[in-house]
Parts: sequence; structure tokens; C-alpha cells
Amino acid sequence: MDDLLTMYRELTEAPGVPGYEAPVREIMRKYLSPLGGIETDNLGSIVARKVGREGGPKILVAGHMDEVGFMVTTITEKGFLKFQPLGGWWEQVMLAQRVLVRTHKGDIVGVIGSKPPHVLSQEERKKVVDRKDMFIDVGASSREEAEGFGVRPGDPIVPICPFTVMPNPKLLMAKAWDNRAGCAVAIQVLRHLQGAEHPNVVYAGATVQEEVGLRGAQTLVNTVKPDVAFALDVGIAGDTPGMKEGEVQAKLGGGPVILLYDATMVPNVRLRDLVVETARAEGIPVQFDAMAGGGTDAGRFHLNESGVPSIVIGFATRYIHSHASIIHRDDMENAARLVAKVIQKLDAATVASLRDV
Repeated sequence: MDDLLTMYRELTEAPGVPGYEAPVREIMRKYLSPLGGIETDNLGSIVARKVGREGGPKILVAGHMDEVGFMVTTITEKGFLKFQPLGGWWEQVMLAQRVLVRTHKGDIVGVIGSKPPHVLSQEERKKVVDRKDMFIDVGASSREEAEGFGVRPGDPIVPICPFTVMPNPKLLMAKAWDNRAGCAVAIQVLRHLQGAEHPNVVYAGATVQEEVGLRGAQTLVNTVKPDVAFALDVGIAGDTPGMKEGEVQAKLGGGPVILLYDATMVPNVRLRDLVVETARAEGIPVQFDAMAGGGTDAGRFHLNESGVPSIVIGFATRYIHSHASIIHRDDMENAARLVAKVIQKLDAATVASLRDV
């Protein structure tokens, strides 16, 4: 396994649901520390500061560390765990999946269960099971036994899926690609800038609590106060059975995705054009997409103070917000190269030209 795959494995296998990102942050710190001075905000977002030209424009490049998961809310008398989703889940993908409950006594494995179909009516079988009717079985026979295992209300619960290189080695399956992919690309952007000239100060890293309302984005952008911001995040892949023509544009291996619209932001048009022109000049394939619902950290970045020219650079990913998702290695690596090349063009004059004034 090469160095990049090792980093991908470490990042995706680390547990880090919203509000509990510390293990991911330490991995980010390990990889970012050789690349620049480490800075954090008070919620736990982390960046490395890489100076190209002191006093130059400040450029923020960030993924987000958190993944969708759950939290223990109640332990029943019979020892089953009731839970609260952290981030957006579709009930259809939750049942019978293995999870890791992170307790003060150590991690324990459980499985998400519900009433079995054998006792449901034909009409009931056709319906998606409601989350409130699900539970997590950790092998306890009573509340006291579960508490003896170390389980407490408030404990985070993480999906289980080992990092897997698929038979086509360009395709990588793991949990938490949303958004450890963005974390990895932020690190790679700084690596591309090592030894390269750039006329600015780059802050690259990752935010916390994106999946529960872009919260870390708010605190990080307040801390850095950038002149330009790039949000690095996954996008939906439209190349699986059942997807209708025109429903989703991006495909695995088709190149980084430039997001034209989402529910939280319209990207800065001049910055978008600069990204497209740079991709064309560098021979980097790009794709375009628009997302009517949802949003990214850029939704907070671009509203900071008097406004920050911002854009989302993404990577088509299959099965996001589930236990296992699939991404194409080339899309991440091309995204890192593209963002680094754009940053090298962001001198004071160019940044000033991006402002809508």
C-alpha cells in the first residue's frame, strides 16, 4: 500500500462523528505539521499555515472531518440502545449494519436492529422502517449489563467499514469518504505547494460539525478571515443503475466536480472561471453539477464579514451518507493538483478582481 493509500486508510477508518472528531484531528495534525504551522479554532477545526508571500491574500482550503453517525440517547431496561442520528441518514440504509459504540471503557461492536419482517403484515413490509423503531444490540441482557460494558447516553456511534482497495485499484471503498476525501485533498494541496512559489498565505485543513449545520465552518472562517475560500467536499455520483439522465451529472473518474449551485451558495463567478481556465490549461478534466438541496462549508465561508469569494471543488462519490461509499482515486488527486495551480495564480491583484463591486 503506497503512502497516499495509507493516509486514505488512516483518515477513513478513524472514528469522527460530529462533535467527536478528536481522533481525525490528530491524524490531520500528523500529516499537516510537516507542511506548515498548525492553527485551530475553539471548536476543533484545524489548518496548517503555509506562507508563500507574507502579507499576501489569505486563502482557505478545507474539507470537513466529521462523518455521519449516531449518538446513544437511551438504554432500555433490556439493554438495547436507542439513538439519535448525527447528520442526514436515510432509514433504508441503516438496518442490520454493524456499528462501533465508543464508550469510556473502550469500543464495543453492535448491530442496528428492528422488529423482524416475519411478524410484519404485508403492508408493513412495504414501508421503510422508521428510525424511532430501530435499536442497537450490543449483546447486553439488561440496562445494568450495558452500563457495565461502559455504555452511557451521549456516547458516539460510528459505522463500521474497513478501507478497501477494489479489484479496479482506482476505486476505493470506505466509510466516511464524506468527507475524509476533502481532508486528504487539503493535505495534498499543501504538499503540491511545497517548494512551489505562491503569492499568498494558504490555510489548509478541515472543519468540524459540518454534517449538523456547517458549525465548524463558521468558527474557522471567523478565525482565518480569508480573502478567498475553497470548500473541498464529496458530490453525488450519477453513474449507478436507476439514476436518470440529467439527474446528476458527475461520474467516478471524470475529474473534480465544480459545483455551480447548492442550497447555501452560488459560487463566485470569476473564481469559477479561473478554476475552469486553469483546469483547461493544465489538462485536468473537470465536471459540473448543481445540487438543489443540501450545502457545504462554503455556505458559511462566503458570508464571512463583508463576503469571501468562494467555490466548492468536489469528487463524485457513490453511496454517501451510508456505511460504505466508493470514490475514484484520480478525482481526488486531480482536485488537489487543480486547487494548488489556482492558488499559485491568486496574487493580490487577481484576488481584488474577484470581488463583486
